[in-house]
Amino acid sequence: MMIRDMSVNEITAMLERVEIGHIACSVSNQPYVVPIRFVYNGGYLYALTTLGKKMEMMQLNQHVCVNFTEVKASNDWKSLVVSGSFEKIPASDDPDSLYSFAHKVLSRSAEWWVPAYTRTILRGDERPLEPVYFRVSVVQTSGHATEK
Repeated sequence: MMIRDMSVNEITAMLERVEIGHIACSVSNQPYVVPIRFVYNGGYLYALTTLGKKMEMMQLNQHVCVNFTEVKASNDWKSLVVSGSFEKIPASDDPDSLYSFAHKVLSRSAEWWVPAYTRTILRGDERPLEPVYFRVSVVQTSGHATEK
């Protein structure tokens, strides 16, 4: 087995294929990583979430990274890291808005709202279900894959 760099074409194909990744953000040298569903479109990763710790942190520090993995076996895997900037998309009823575009792009897949728009009870408190769309600009990518 050998580990190699992924080509630009392989990275783009993986971004167009994968849905669940782990987004990492950090504030005051305290990292935070959570799984989230993304859709890649036009150089951005689009996502739906609700208000909570990750949104608070990303609004304070827009620099984030997202990790996607595809693992078939311990010697057959791909790993991709996207570095970029978080951008909250303002709510809008305008059908030509970025908000409407994000909804349209995300809603193309089945159960596109999961896990974000799901009843959540943490430490005994139920979190309000207020949908928030955001996107991450794809500034830099680094991909590795195994080769037999």
